[in-house]
Amino acid sequence: MTEENSNSITTRKEGSILEITLNRPKANAIDLETSRYMGEVFMSFRDDPELRVAILRAAGDRFFCAGWDLKAAAEGDAVDGDYGIGGFGGLQELGNLDKPVICAVNGICCGGGLELALSCDLILASNTATFALPEIRSGTVADAASVKLPKRIPYHVAMDLLLTGRWFDAEEGHRWGLLKDVVEPAELDNSAWELARHLASGPPLVYAAIKEVVREAEDMRFQDMLNRITKRQLRTVDRLYSSEDQLEGAKAFAEKRDPVWKGR
Repeated sequence: MTEENSNSITTRKEGSILEITLNRPKANAIDLETSRYMGEVFMSFRDDPELRVAILRAAGDRFFCAGWDLKAAAEGDAVDGDYGIGGFGGLQELGNLDKPVICAVNGICCGGGLELALSCDLILASNTATFALPEIRSGTVADAASVKLPKRIPYHVAMDLLLTGRWFDAEEGHRWGLLKDVVEPAELDNSAWELARHLASGPPLVYAAIKEVVREAEDMRFQDMLNRITKRQLRTVDRLYSSEDQLEGAKAFAEKRDPVWKGR
């Protein structure tokens, strides 16, 4: 296991899993410098062939992330400044991220913090976590959440949360399908790592194909997208269909054994 630290971010590697911890007391709010560093971390994760799964978490029990650092903004950080690679939090606009990212939410997760969580594939939360998109109350728009949230939960629920800015708890988030699981606070990290290890043992080329298909299909008709898949017009699908792993999956099934995925 290896660890690296900056003033605001800690990373820890175990095998093919990268854990990224946001650590900016007391609210884990993100300023421009932190966002740019997070972008470098997530880009490195994306481009490292040895890494398969990432966990995004936060230090402390009270806040996961309060979003944009208003104190830094008051000192000169422009809201439309240079967020770096991947946009806000390094993840929101990062292209071609074809590996699973798990978010483990503890405490308050609001505004840009919730938008950051929505940029992950699977969200786990402690049963003490609370969520909100309060931008409406300060006369601005939760831009990324306005795009992402209606794709994750029913439209009328997403609009309720966006238009009112009201708080909701983990139980409600789980009921609407926003959260994969809700656990006791003491079990959150263990649950995230258990899920990450399960995913890390799976077929990375298939995960990559799934993520690209889902991403590309957002604005396409079903048949058009299916045609692109069957004609191998997607980079990840073409690589999968020509891979050793595809053959290994068939052999393992025929031989009634667990497959050994190599990612090639």
